[in-house]
Amino acid sequence: MIELNHITKTFTTAEGTVEALRDVSLRIEDGDIYGVIGMSGAGKSTLVRCINMLERPTSGSVVIDGVDMGALSDRELREQRRKITMIFQGFNLLMQRNCLDNVCFPLQISGLRGERKWQRQRGMELLELVGLADKARAYPAQLSGGQQQRVAIARALATDPKVLLCDEATSALDPTTTASILELIRQINERTGITAILITHQMSVVESVCRHVAILDHGQVAETGAVSEVFAHPRSEAAKKLVYPDGESISATLVPNERVIRVVFNGSSASSTPLIAHMAVEKGIEANISYASTRTIEGREYGSMLLGIRQGENVLREAIEYLNQQPDVSAEEVVPDA
Repeated sequence: MIELNHITKTFTTAEGTVEALRDVSLRIEDGDIYGVIGMSGAGKSTLVRCINMLERPTSGSVVIDGVDMGALSDRELREQRRKITMIFQGFNLLMQRNCLDNVCFPLQISGLRGERKWQRQRGMELLELVGLADKARAYPAQLSGGQQQRVAIARALATDPKVLLCDEATSALDPTTTASILELIRQINERTGITAILITHQMSVVESVCRHVAILDHGQVAETGAVSEVFAHPRSEAAKKLVYPDGESISATLVPNERVIRVVFNGSSASSTPLIAHMAVEKGIEANISYASTRTIEGREYGSMLLGIRQGENVLREAIEYLNQQPDVSAEEVVPDA
């Protein structure tokens, strides 16, 4: 288990003191795929670097499997870091080494040397795991960005770590390649039980692979929880801006003499069925869909929409009642300044 307890991190710059993290506390269970998301400058990268002590917190503690990382000697910290590896947006491969040598490199410098034959056997196993066994002799410059990130993942797994830190690891990749890398991380998590922590500013990354999420806002935790719960019922303003980037702007969609209902689909099949059409047929209620966004998380549908109702108070209440009777659907009236 990873426990971050009241982490604060400040930097001194020419302009003064910058507080990158403020009283951040998180708990990440073993084997989870945990997303940390926020806008640029929210403190995400600083947070992930505090986990492996590349940045030492100004105050607070990082405890991994009962070990206080900040209390370790340099030698003890090096030992612990074998269990915590990291991949980056820029891949950071050694360009003068081929793929197999890149994967074997951590074994050569970590003290887990073994025989050269064993190292190369281990390296080939990891290249096979990431689907690049046929690229063992190729050099990074001969690979696509997605292939380079796969080699970086194989290299990160060389020392058999318990934690994989991913700092914007897919930001430089196109959507199709991003999806394949995230699927690879999910498969590795299922196969090895490794704990994966994904630092990202992309909602699609969290939606597609993470089970739990923390939303950072100006160095503070705005909201945490299961991805499905946070995305279905965001409570904080920071979460709402991420989950409803367009749909929260109610005044932009408001039509004169129209009342607005927000409908949230919380893991049901309702968002992929013609629910609004059924309401029109069964209840004679006409609704204008002014905004809709749905997503699939762990095989279930989540999302929200804004409906405009022009038929008066009684019809509005009847529509809300009808929608709330559907499984895993919630509905409420919202107003422009909500």
